[in-house]
Amino acid sequence: MTVETAPVPAPMEAPAQRPRIFSGIQPSGTVHLGNDLGAIRNYVTLQWEYEAIYCIVDYHALTSTHESDVLRERTTEMAASLLALGLDPERCTLFVQSHRPEHTELAWLLCTVTPVSWLERTPTYKEKRQNQPDDINHGLLTYPVLQAADIVMYKASLVPVGKDQAAHLELSREIVRAFNARYGPTFPEPQAVFTEAPVVLGTDGVKKMSKSLGNTIDIFVEPAAIRKQVMSMVTDTKRILRTDPGRPEVCNVCQLHRSFGDDYEEIWDGERTARTGCVDTKKLLADRIIAHYAPARERYLELMAHPAEVAGILEAGADRLQPMAAATMDDVRRKMGLR
Repeated sequence: MTVETAPVPAPMEAPAQRPRIFSGIQPSGTVHLGNDLGAIRNYVTLQWEYEAIYCIVDYHALTSTHESDVLRERTTEMAASLLALGLDPERCTLFVQSHRPEHTELAWLLCTVTPVSWLERTPTYKEKRQNQPDDINHGLLTYPVLQAADIVMYKASLVPVGKDQAAHLELSREIVRAFNARYGPTFPEPQAVFTEAPVVLGTDGVKKMSKSLGNTIDIFVEPAAIRKQVMSMVTDTKRILRTDPGRPEVCNVCQLHRSFGDDYEEIWDGERTARTGCVDTKKLLADRIIAHYAPARERYLELMAHPAEVAGILEAGADRLQPMAAATMDDVRRKMGLR
């Protein structure tokens, strides 16, 4: 995996002096293939290079998830998924956003320096308005302010993002600049750690893999279920007959083979020359996905059978961050004339 980092001071050997990164992930429940390839693999790599703080953002989830039992279950499932896929509590800090309520206080304080026009122009807000037109709550509008609070609470200087997400981080930087201009130097402007994460298309071969679209490949379900999802994938729509040459550059199945073996070029050549058919390529992909995730699947099921272990890890993470959160809020309150 290649990680391209925006210009920042070189990491030092002492763990406490490594540059600090922060990233949040929605508690959407058990992760799917797109979650892992698009984000979590990078999380696992970055925890060895940086002082990494990863947050399950349940406050954010409240903008669209309103069933309390569902939110709690999804939070546990997401935590178990992250741990099963390689996040190490000894190498990173994993916690739940609401376990550190300072986030919402800081978000409100940052709201007072954030023009409404900045929030109304964000692509995410426009997208959410289309996706849930009957639930345009205030949280959807102020979501980016809470996002900025998440990052700067721990004075994180780096945020891992794909290059297509750099614009989202820029709003956090603008909010930081606005606060620092009004109250004096307080927060570092977060810089992007650009990660080479693929945009993973769903089984429809058209849209990004998403649970809401029902086009996912679930990695912790039974092998038969994984195989069924993979075999339903849309491939090269112009390849009608088995003997027709394929176009691996536009075939979603062929593209996913890049993440599960170094021989993907040989697989692609088999498609181009019609030595192999789409069904053959799907079967091979299913076999490789099942084999690759078998250890993580076992670990996930073990964690879900012992939710107290998961809860303990999350609580320890939140406790570890308490001194940093308290110091930040003391500084901010003093500068803003509070207490």
